[in-house]
Amino acid sequence: MSENPASSHRVDADALSSLGARILIALGVPEDDAVLVSDSLVTADLWGHASHGMLRLPWYAARLRSGAMRAVTRPSTVVDTGALAVIDGHDGIGQVLTKLACDDAVRRAGEHGVGVVAVRNSNHFGTAAYWTRRMADAGCVGILTTNSSPAMAPWGGKEKTVGANPWSIATPGGSHPPVILDIANTNVARGKIYSALEKGQPIPPDWAIDRNGAATTDPRAALDGIMLPVGGHKGYGISFMMDILSGVLTGSSFATGVVGPYVPEGPSGCGQLAIALKIDTMLGDRAFAERIDDLIDATKAVPRAEGVAEIFYPGEIEARAEAANRQAGASLPDKTFEDLRALAAGCGVPFTLTDHAGSAG
Repeated sequence: MSENPASSHRVDADALSSLGARILIALGVPEDDAVLVSDSLVTADLWGHASHGMLRLPWYAARLRSGAMRAVTRPSTVVDTGALAVIDGHDGIGQVLTKLACDDAVRRAGEHGVGVVAVRNSNHFGTAAYWTRRMADAGCVGILTTNSSPAMAPWGGKEKTVGANPWSIATPGGSHPPVILDIANTNVARGKIYSALEKGQPIPPDWAIDRNGAATTDPRAALDGIMLPVGGHKGYGISFMMDILSGVLTGSSFATGVVGPYVPEGPSGCGQLAIALKIDTMLGDRAFAERIDDLIDATKAVPRAEGVAEIFYPGEIEARAEAANRQAGASLPDKTFEDLRALAAGCGVPFTLTDHAGSAG
């Protein structure tokens, strides 16, 4: 059966965020933390990254119910050297711990020019750009790394031991919205392989290998096999290094020791590393703004290839999408909409979402 792109709902972003928060509160999450988590997911939907949006809330709910992720986050500081700190999250909520780490990194950067905060024993934190943008808005270059459950093999191998291990860098954008890069290190999102399977279509041979380590164009064999890294051996190498920064260095789990957010039981063990560089200390905010404007303007003025209407800098597409979707409403696939309805019912939370056009959902 093929996908039906029209099978979706446009819902008010604030109403969606409120629903998510009320569900989390019903599961024992403190109100401020619930609002934060829900906003991080809705923001991903507004940016056009549904893979990290509200479709993940039922996964979080399952982990909260099993106790794999603790509803009340109680971190402790295990290292504090001034510019650098290490936090043990004790299996708390990833968003709550990452907010603490990024805010603290910014505070330390204000005192020392640079702030570095590592987190061990954390959980999935949503989309990395949500957090680096906060650091950029605070006048810093924000850098954030994390590790994740195995998705690909080491280069030349045929067993999954390496996570996608996403990372993000964000800076203020001068007169433009912030510049934000947020990438995982796999060649393509797993959802595209599922889409090809449903449509009965082959996939390009560089997306995945089968369980025997051979290139495949069969989406079923790809899903049973191993995803390939972006840029070949380079993507594997970057992902390996992100596992060092996020897992080995922080004192958290790494490689096959990390459990994904879609698994309802078992501590995640993922780690994060937040780095904030205070721009005003290093160069001066005004000088940086002028220079970043020059860079963006020069980049967007490059002659365009045939068929290309506009050149974008990293983060520009998401900024435009958020502005448009706050007006039009966040787009939820029908399955996500119905999953949220069922989750709300299971938590005793009234489901009040309606299509943005006004009809009941």
